[in-house]
Amino acid sequence: MPRFTILLHQLPTGEHHDLLLQWPGEERLRTWSLPAIPAPGETVEATRLPDHRAIYLDYEGPISGDRGKVTRWDTGSFEIGSESADGLVVIFDGAQIQGEAILQPLTDKENRWRIARKK
Repeated sequence: MPRFTILLHQLPTGEHHDLLLQWPGEERLRTWSLPAIPAPGETVEATRLPDHRAIYLDYEGPISGDRGKVTRWDTGSFEIGSESADGLVVIFDGAQIQGEAILQPLTDKENRWRIARKK
């Protein structure tokens, strides 16, 4: 099963979380920046970032270029429930995040997505 990691990314100006998905058959991680982890039944607006290197599945520590540091908030495996042009359903099996989440691109905002966790 492919893996996921959620990193807490701490910067001098604040913090956010990075959701990294190890896409099946790909070397790089699909990545989103989230202002917060949505609770079950909640939705957050996230920014799709450039793909990250697979090393970030296990990495904790400083980020080069004075871009803060990251610590692992959760990690585990996931499966894709469905995928279409309208988004995808991801089923997480982590220590803190379990169950389905819906990731949908926002058509009116470039690189912006809606991430909703199901109850």
